[in-house]
Amino acid sequence: MREEAPWRDVTPGVGMEGWHKAGGNAPYSIENGELVGRAAAGSANSWLVSDAQYGDFILEFDAKTDPRLNSGVMIRGQSRPDYRQGVVFGYQAEIDPSKRGWSGGIYDEQRRQWLYTLGRNDAARQAFRSGDWNHYRVEAIGNRLRTWLNGVPAADVVDDVDARGFIAFQVHAISDAEASRAPEVRFRNVRILSDNAARFASPATALEPQSWLANRLSDGERRAGWKLLWDGKTGAGWRSAKGGAFPAKGWAIRDGVLSVEGGGGDIVTERDYGDFELSVDFRLSPGANSGIKYGLEGNGSSIGLEYQLLDDARHPDAKMGRDGNRTLGSLYDLIAAQNLSDPDSPGKRINPPGEWNRAGIVVRGQHVEHWLNGFKVVEYDRGSPAFGALVAQSKFAGRPNFGAAMRAPILLQDHGDRVDFRSIKLRAF
Repeated sequence: MREEAPWRDVTPGVGMEGWHKAGGNAPYSIENGELVGRAAAGSANSWLVSDAQYGDFILEFDAKTDPRLNSGVMIRGQSRPDYRQGVVFGYQAEIDPSKRGWSGGIYDEQRRQWLYTLGRNDAARQAFRSGDWNHYRVEAIGNRLRTWLNGVPAADVVDDVDARGFIAFQVHAISDAEASRAPEVRFRNVRILSDNAARFASPATALEPQSWLANRLSDGERRAGWKLLWDGKTGAGWRSAKGGAFPAKGWAIRDGVLSVEGGGGDIVTERDYGDFELSVDFRLSPGANSGIKYGLEGNGSSIGLEYQLLDDARHPDAKMGRDGNRTLGSLYDLIAAQNLSDPDSPGKRINPPGEWNRAGIVVRGQHVEHWLNGFKVVEYDRGSPAFGALVAQSKFAGRPNFGAAMRAPILLQDHGDRVDFRSIKLRAF
């Protein structure tokens, strides 16, 4: 006989005992046992925050939001005076009624932005019922956060930043014009299981986890075939692109960070790769220029397809080339990066210099994709007429085999500027 789960109802009551407001001035009320938050003009994001703090738990709730109003529920939330004047920040289970449809994704509010988008999870995107009630399940157990939307697995994150925090219900900031229509979000049937939560965790799903562990692989990543290309401590597995050992100068390894400081030259992996998915966390210094190259021409050449790393706001290269094709995330000098994952928000999601971003490159035969912070920003097919036309207009014109190599090393570029790397990992297909 299966053990009955010790759920506790924590739906806020009429007096809001055990809860307090934070952030903006959107009003909260209780109507027929439902928590109702109404957006207010001129308000920042508003939160109804639990007085209680939770470590490991399973949370379930129903949510219904106006199709015009984004919302979310903070899990293991944080707020402290020394961080952005006490703003509410941390993990959030997203409620996203937009065309993008990333409800159930995990957003790191006021910190790192998206930790798990639904850019590759169409099943969860289609599970959301706009303008109707939706059932959420959130499991926060150890360093793993998982969500379900109407029974469909939505997100799976491994992260070790916050092990404990509060729960909070969000009313998102809106424009004054939108406020005139008073959009609202409702929550009901909020219950939590915090006593031995791991005993009642859901079975494994086919959903692929996103790990944010620095220079470490999660169990799920290992099962999916990921391997670290850099061990976080030494230059093992990498060498100078000009041949020989790892550069004796110009590259530094400190505290789990691989830094190009200039003067050491490009470095490449000791192995060649064909079809693969590459993930690299990078941190730019102000005005920095660098790149991640693949599909190199061979014979020690550093010429190849390049995922551009650039401080778009400060480096002059951002205004060179054509139509922004030398900006961050672009296929250098060929295709400008743009937000392909979110039709209503064409701008790229970028964390500024001094903060970490995540680059992704997917190569399957001739088809290639660039990803930036969970958003697809470039997609193309090598060898296609369209690709050939782009090459003919670029600085690589006259190189008939440009980008054609089916197996080649991965290259990190030394462009003379400080750029930091960590969590460099790859899985071969």
